[in-house]
Amino acid sequence: MASALPFAPSYRKTSSTNMSMQPLRPTTRGTIGSATTSSNGSYQRRTSLSSFPSSRSPSVMSQRRPSRSPNPPPPIDTDRRSDPSTNSKEPSSGVSSQHSSLSVPKRHHPGAHSARKLKSQYPRGDTENHVEYILVASFDIDKGPIMEHQYPVAITGDEHMLAELMLPDQAHVRNQDWTIFFLHKDTSQDEEEAEEKAERKRLRQERKQARAAMREAGQDPSTVDGEGSEDDSDDDDEPEGAEGPPLIYVLNLVNTKQDKTAKRGAVVKAMAICTRHPFLHIYKPLLLLALEEYFKTPQPSTLAELYEAVNTMDLSLMPKLSILERALLQASDNKDLFVEKFEQMIQMRMAEDKGESLDDVTAFSESPERRPGLVRNGTKAHVQTHSTYAVPRDTHEFETKVMYNGIPIPIKVPVAVSPETTYNDPHAKSPAPFALHPHLTTGGIHTHPIIVLVNAMLTQKRVIFLGHNRPSGEVAEAVLAACALVSGGVLRGFTRHAFPYTDLSKIDDLLKVPGFIAGVTNPTFENHPEWWDLLCDLPSGRMRISSRIDPAPLTEGLANFQQQNPAYASATNVATSTSQAASDPTGDAAFMNDVIRSIAARHGEGAIRAKWRDWVVKFTRIAASFEESVYGTSALHSGVERVENNNENISGHGYVWPDEHAKLRELAGSINRIEGWRNTRSYYSFKQDVAQIHRFLPLKALDFHHLHDRLRMTKLTPYVSRDIYLAMEKYTHSYDEICQLLTVAPESHAGLFYIALGLFHKEREVRIRVVDLLERISEHEAGRHWWKALSRFEKLAYIRIKREAEAEARAREGGGEREGEAVGLEEGEGMIMGRRVS
Repeated sequence: MASALPFAPSYRKTSSTNMSMQPLRPTTRGTIGSATTSSNGSYQRRTSLSSFPSSRSPSVMSQRRPSRSPNPPPPIDTDRRSDPSTNSKEPSSGVSSQHSSLSVPKRHHPGAHSARKLKSQYPRGDTENHVEYILVASFDIDKGPIMEHQYPVAITGDEHMLAELMLPDQAHVRNQDWTIFFLHKDTSQDEEEAEEKAERKRLRQERKQARAAMREAGQDPSTVDGEGSEDDSDDDDEPEGAEGPPLIYVLNLVNTKQDKTAKRGAVVKAMAICTRHPFLHIYKPLLLLALEEYFKTPQPSTLAELYEAVNTMDLSLMPKLSILERALLQASDNKDLFVEKFEQMIQMRMAEDKGESLDDVTAFSESPERRPGLVRNGTKAHVQTHSTYAVPRDTHEFETKVMYNGIPIPIKVPVAVSPETTYNDPHAKSPAPFALHPHLTTGGIHTHPIIVLVNAMLTQKRVIFLGHNRPSGEVAEAVLAACALVSGGVLRGFTRHAFPYTDLSKIDDLLKVPGFIAGVTNPTFENHPEWWDLLCDLPSGRMRISSRIDPAPLTEGLANFQQQNPAYASATNVATSTSQAASDPTGDAAFMNDVIRSIAARHGEGAIRAKWRDWVVKFTRIAASFEESVYGTSALHSGVERVENNNENISGHGYVWPDEHAKLRELAGSINRIEGWRNTRSYYSFKQDVAQIHRFLPLKALDFHHLHDRLRMTKLTPYVSRDIYLAMEKYTHSYDEICQLLTVAPESHAGLFYIALGLFHKEREVRIRVVDLLERISEHEAGRHWWKALSRFEKLAYIRIKREAEAEARAREGGGEREGEAVGLEEGEGMIMGRRVS
């Protein structure tokens, strides 16, 4: 198992013996490419895969990878009120969509749209394939699992191990079973590509700087030598935060066909798709059809047909979102969020088909005369007009089709993919006490099992999901769900060391991986507590902490906290107390009760995911506060640039507590979990992410999360709240700055409710400035959906304050008729009251 599985993409090598079965290789965007060989007919450099991660440390791998962080933003202007856009706004012609659900109000603010050029996540003509390999394995009575076919090239190395993964234990007793596993690319073979990529990026930056210098000098920048254009630069690329080369995700389907002519009366075959996309679920219907076809025609041509079908899937109209836009889309259930970007992609494609110029990209989103009639996918208009292009029904998913065997297979691809996401309650009835461990039982002997599981994964314990007599697909789903749960779309480092399915023959290699998360079906694992730290038994719904788990060491942070806060020293021992914590210092018990109530009320998956994301974000912010309290500084918070030295009300950062007692109480209850997390892969990955994202944020002067939490969770004096509202309005103007503000006010936290409370502030200046801020948000491409969610009471207050300000301005100018004011009021109130607030 330790040996890698060498493989190579077919665009790099072909085999002379396999040329007959290798047609022109289709690219990912509907074009056809050809396989290549070296001039002497030998293979080019081969890539190797392994089902276990490389032994090289993540820090070494991260140093090898070129930085993808963008150029640092320009210095912050401390006096944003002098921005011309805030004083004189020239109205632009707003454009509304052809369907009522997408109607957009007229836009006047220049920050309503992003200044970046809109690009595709998967550009048309890209040579990278969606699916890299298709494998077929079968079970031979005499030889065991064997590999039958591999397309487009053969995978050299330990094929028997790969065949074993494709044919899980007891697969013959079920008609169908799904498994998922990951393959790791050999990192030593990526160094040359990484260096070439870094060199290309350096050259692009030099060309960009040369063009900028020539523009300032009044010269023609097109004379700059070098391939590519300025638009090809990666200055808007964002940190990917990868710990190493991308994983190869393998989705495997096993079918058992009863056949009296075969030995033992059955034939067992498995077909697997290998892809770099974490959204494996989109390939399930294709695998079902392809494996059924393979049983009829067990030839490489069947694999070639599937390979060509999946790689001609067109995703070129899926827009590429920024990191802030992805965060907003993931946190919102609004099906129209960023629909303008999908419309703009379609308009650009239609213009490209007509041979029109794409120099002025903004014209496609702001010019009504150039905006063709667009229809929504699945609507009556779409069916009747047979439109080639259609806007998706839900912007969270991009809708496309794959033609396989003449059958159009509808596919929905997630637009914003979170990190670590790959797509019965016995505890409540009879809670079983856990064996105590400081890292795991943070709520005492009766800590909720889900919290124990999350704590185990946060502190990098070995976790086993056991599903005896259950389909292997069930344990694989449990492993992937656990990774997504503890990640919350924020943390990384779990999926790379996860094994959705493995078996007893690979236990030696499994034990070499620290902090693994594995799914098994063999009950032998239960009898070996030295192999795992936490066992999750799926049939019984119980979890068990191993009797052989390593004890938690006494850390410097724990000792320092107890020394600095002797009154709370006893609170740090809750995790090892034999009685249930009555006060719930960490808030985990209340949180789990809230989640259970949401599930019982049949709230959607998005609501549950939002709750867990908030929990993970809260944990990381509390960990940062703990490090600052005990060690004096924290790498989990990059700090804020103080722009108003004499104003302490807006210079704070970090998590917000009602008072100092609540802060020390929660830190004491969470200290063991935090100290256990500080030495894990996910902690070091998160530190890197914080540093990279901080460089990308458009506004570093304020911690919006801190300020919004103070409005939401604490009782402020009018003077303090005044400073917060004025600071939010003063430093929030551009498209990205408004996006940054919206990320800390998701729908799960009442959206703009707490910001709109500034409309009722006792000081008139605050009310006027909050009106200006809300006006900019309402004109923003994404903010308009937050504006629609405000209550009628707050919208009427907005209209009243704005009308009074305009009337006063007209009075100062010596003009203005009261009749016009009344008409404007009636029209505004009618518009607000007549619109249903979702």
